[in-house]
Amino acid sequence: MRKITLETYGDNSGLDNNGANTRYVRTANFLLAMTAVNGNTQLPRVNSDEYMVIVPPGLKVSINAAKERVLSDGNDLFIVPPGESHVEVVGRGHLVRVFSNQALDLLPLASNHLEYAHGAPEVAALDGWPAPIGGYRLRHYPLDRFVNPALPGRAFRSSNLMVNITDVYPGPRDSKKLKPHAHQDFEQITLTCAGRFVHHLRTPWGIDSTQWQEDQHLDIGSPAALTIPAGLIHTSQAMEEGCWLVDIFGPPRLDFSLMPGFVRNADEYPMPEDPTI
Repeated sequence: MRKITLETYGDNSGLDNNGANTRYVRTANFLLAMTAVNGNTQLPRVNSDEYMVIVPPGLKVSINAAKERVLSDGNDLFIVPPGESHVEVVGRGHLVRVFSNQALDLLPLASNHLEYAHGAPEVAALDGWPAPIGGYRLRHYPLDRFVNPALPGRAFRSSNLMVNITDVYPGPRDSKKLKPHAHQDFEQITLTCAGRFVHHLRTPWGIDSTQWQEDQHLDIGSPAALTIPAGLIHTSQAMEEGCWLVDIFGPPRLDFSLMPGFVRNADEYPMPEDPTI
């Protein structure tokens, strides 16, 4: 089984007011870029397909793309269209961007890039979903507008990616109500954005007992990113009030997309004509 990668980001006290430090971690199909910001940071980009920007509380951004400009005071998700874009960030914290594997110039910058030197035959290919209704444009989702107690979690999809942003936990997650599971042909990155979590991980036993591994229980703070290989049994447990995390996938998950109302922008991004599970 492919190795997990855990990236912990700590604070950004070492940056000057004009500095930014971006660190990358990847899967076969997508890439997470975490930028530590202190002051004012400029992030220009020319991208061949859509990418996502997650702005946590405490940061302000201005995003220019496709002749549009949108301002944010934080706690927002953006989907940026293909082509030229420019992100300006002001404040102190960590800005999140998610790119597909079409960002060929960024993939070699990932700390775990060598894990994919021989490909990833266990992972289904990134086949893009249909283009958004009305065409590509800069899309803005203020996250506090999408909280729904009847539908915990807030999933959003683009034509190539999906994020599931949890609601803020009111307290520790009940240890008797965890949901360990595995994905057989796709990977995910779990990004802990606030609070302390324990990631519980179990490698399935195969016929070769010399390859069996002990369970892992990774007690981590935030922000931090964990890659979860296909086939790995996993669940994450919030350990205190105020925790929230983002699960990242590429391409969009069909099972989430088939859950009525769960994908908050499903009316903008159609599913494939003949979806199969």
